[in-house]
Amino acid sequence: MSDIEEMARLGVKAVRYPILWETVAPESPNELDFSWHDARLARLRELGIKVIGGLVHHGSGPRYTNYLDPKFADLLADYAAKVAARYPWIEAWTPVNEPFTTARLSCLYGHWYPHKTDINATFRATVIQCLGIKKAMEAIRRVIPHAELIVTEDVGHSFSTPELAYQAEHENERRWLSFDLLTGRVKPGHYFYDWLLELCASKEELDELATGGGTPSLIGFDYYLTSERFLDHRVERYRDVQPGSNGKDTYVDVEAVRVDRLRPKLGAVHRLQAAWERYGIPIAITEVHHGCTREEQVRWLNEIWTAAEAARRNGVDVRAVTVWALFGMVDWRSVLTRREGHYDVGAFDMRGEKARRTMLGTAAAALAQDGKFEHPVLDLPGWWRRPGRTHARRRFDMLPKSAVHARPILITGATGTLGQAFSRICAHRGLAHVLTSRAELDIADEESIAAAMERYKPWAVINTAGFVRTWEADEKQDECFAANAKGPELLANACKLHGVPLVTFSSDLVFDGKLGRPYVETDSPNPGCAYGRSKAEAEARLLEMDSDALIVRTSAFFGPWDRYNFLVNTIEQLRRGDEVIASDRKVVSPTYVPDLVHASLDLLLDGEKGIWHLTNKGAVSWHDLACEVADWAKLGRDRIRRPEREEAVDTSMTSNRGIVLRSLDGGLNDFFDHSEALRAIA
Repeated sequence: MSDIEEMARLGVKAVRYPILWETVAPESPNELDFSWHDARLARLRELGIKVIGGLVHHGSGPRYTNYLDPKFADLLADYAAKVAARYPWIEAWTPVNEPFTTARLSCLYGHWYPHKTDINATFRATVIQCLGIKKAMEAIRRVIPHAELIVTEDVGHSFSTPELAYQAEHENERRWLSFDLLTGRVKPGHYFYDWLLELCASKEELDELATGGGTPSLIGFDYYLTSERFLDHRVERYRDVQPGSNGKDTYVDVEAVRVDRLRPKLGAVHRLQAAWERYGIPIAITEVHHGCTREEQVRWLNEIWTAAEAARRNGVDVRAVTVWALFGMVDWRSVLTRREGHYDVGAFDMRGEKARRTMLGTAAAALAQDGKFEHPVLDLPGWWRRPGRTHARRRFDMLPKSAVHARPILITGATGTLGQAFSRICAHRGLAHVLTSRAELDIADEESIAAAMERYKPWAVINTAGFVRTWEADEKQDECFAANAKGPELLANACKLHGVPLVTFSSDLVFDGKLGRPYVETDSPNPGCAYGRSKAEAEARLLEMDSDALIVRTSAFFGPWDRYNFLVNTIEQLRRGDEVIASDRKVVSPTYVPDLVHASLDLLLDGEKGIWHLTNKGAVSWHDLACEVADWAKLGRDRIRRPEREEAVDTSMTSNRGIVLRSLDGGLNDFFDHSEALRAIA
């Protein structure tokens, strides 16, 4: 239960904990197993963390019911009573998470069970869930009379062209439907009353809800960058957006943040104010998440925190801001409709042996403790506030004019593959940076380093410079060691003096390849060549001086923006009719450069240091890699030859700190799809 301990160290005061119906009573309402939850809930109680008990969180509960089942509400109430009896000390409850949002995903879009695509089924599912919430709370309060009800919902707003104003009005009214039902507002004269009564609910059901007996103690306000929408009938303006139809008009439904003229009307402050004016019930922002890069996650959290503070100054009773999901989520980008294994980190990254705090977690802890978080990435706005966000100017690397005043990352190695890639990706991610050539910053010259640090005043340094011609290293050892060992040491000294972190790169060649398994970070270096010795020496010097350096070991990298890599060379040789000599006894872990750069930036922002292995998952011989490239290019394998009498060497790597890069297949597919070099030689 180390994740719970990490949660406490983060400063979490309350947690939405899922005592999910389908995990406790999956087969029968009378066969319950609370054992897994007992230990964890007891520990949360010991730590003084307030638990908000959740019973149904997406999905539709156990297999013997669903949102369209007339018995759903009574079955849920029965389960709620049993949970309350088991944990009578839990004082806050969310019986069903986001009832209307869940109804849309299950019954309007057909993503989840029962997989309907019908608006009336959607409204019916919403009514049944709201009845379930009301009855569940009645059952809970028979055990815990003072129990609080917290109802969560994705609350946004739809804007439109005048031609689609009627559709926007419909969507804006239905966004409130679950709250309106529970607070007793759906009575004759309500926007949806006649519709519901005719097609989706009985008068008895609506009368029961109209009593207001399901009124929440707190509204859980879930707000995302995608919560505000723009409906546009001019579909020809959106070439990359699939239009839809309501049966009357065809239109696109896009994120409102991409529409310049709507900017003054957008943001959490407006939506919080609207919810407060409509209900006058205290509000918590119960989901803050952005499935993006670290700095964008933190920019979004900071913006929501700032909006909550502004709303409070305007008189809105905002009680809390919640980071969701604390430990990340898998395949949420497809709303769980595909098993892709795509993991979005949260306040913690769970891909290692234990929970590892991310930059988002550090920001959340600072906000919880001090009410503010400061970091240079906040010098620039998130992509949703940058000029390139609109459909007309779709380029995320279009930075605002304020970028010239932002504190930069200093990147060495302007002429190299890695330096160029870092510059390109930093621009895309909205990270201010300076890319320096050797003339501007010679890493083997202490005075040159000092001058650059004084001139640029970076908040971090990324070193991609060095001696890279591995085949010449034995003959040019002095030059190799000056660039690869002395240079990083001098940079680390300068960074330590200025109190800024350093990222520098090492190689799989610090190993001799005789271990017989993939290498991990804790394996001792044993280089078999001069180049490997220079990299191992750099590692040793930086570790000995106890610097804050992040040392990234990587291997055989290939990227979409350069033509000087094994993959492109193989295709060029085969197209010329030349033979390709590639060993089947040398095994490596090829690494796709964009994956490497993104992961390195994430680890830098997370505050990681020491040695990390960053390679795409998977190991392959040079021969097998050449064959895969030949197959893709449809050039045949017959001219790919193995060298004779070669020693077996396996320098493939994996990590015991966390597997943060995707599979090699994924990297290769992206390379083949996006390589500028391949297009140039086609």
